[in-house]
Amino acid sequence: MIVNAQKVLQFWFGELDNKEYFPADKASMWFKNGADYDAIIRADFLSIHQQASSHQLDDWRLYPKSLLALIIVLDQFSRHLYRNTAQAFAQDKIAIECVIEGIKSNYDQDLYYVERQFFYMPLMHAEDITTQKLSVQMFKKLRNDVPDKLKESYTNTLSFAESHQFVISKFGRFPELNDILGRESTKEEMAFLETGKYRFL
Repeated sequence: MIVNAQKVLQFWFGELDNKEYFPADKASMWFKNGADYDAIIRADFLSIHQQASSHQLDDWRLYPKSLLALIIVLDQFSRHLYRNTAQAFAQDKIAIECVIEGIKSNYDQDLYYVERQFFYMPLMHAEDITTQKLSVQMFKKLRNDVPDKLKESYTNTLSFAESHQFVISKFGRFPELNDILGRESTKEEMAFLETGKYRFL
């Protein structure tokens, strides 16, 4: 595999011993204390992110694992490198294109379950309902594909995807991002945000 792509995957997943393995030691970085890893990602992967953002790593699209690495760089690393700024979301469109391209090529089927979770993740971040429907479809397929002992975990992920879809079906965008992206919130959006529900950042 492409060396730098392997470096990305090693950092993000560690050693995946088998298709069903879930690296619990990575869960804090993924879901709880992501900001604690911003400086590490900036030091080790900023140049790779800059190359990916300027299409210098498009050859990563040719193989399932390197495409996964590219998606992680564009989607996840962007959010670490540019947290709480508009630039954190600037590569979402390219990431989504990579995901859809990979699904059409069945690249996702060559990945371990936890890898597929992050392969599909950019779909969850889309501010359009068509992509959100695809997101729920793919996360539902992932939940259905995993063995019974993993159903609960991936059902939770599916629920998260459905929550994203709900917000987009209601507003056509994520009101939570309005301030960051310089958008004016409607009264309905402000009331929605005040409930404290459906917070994704």
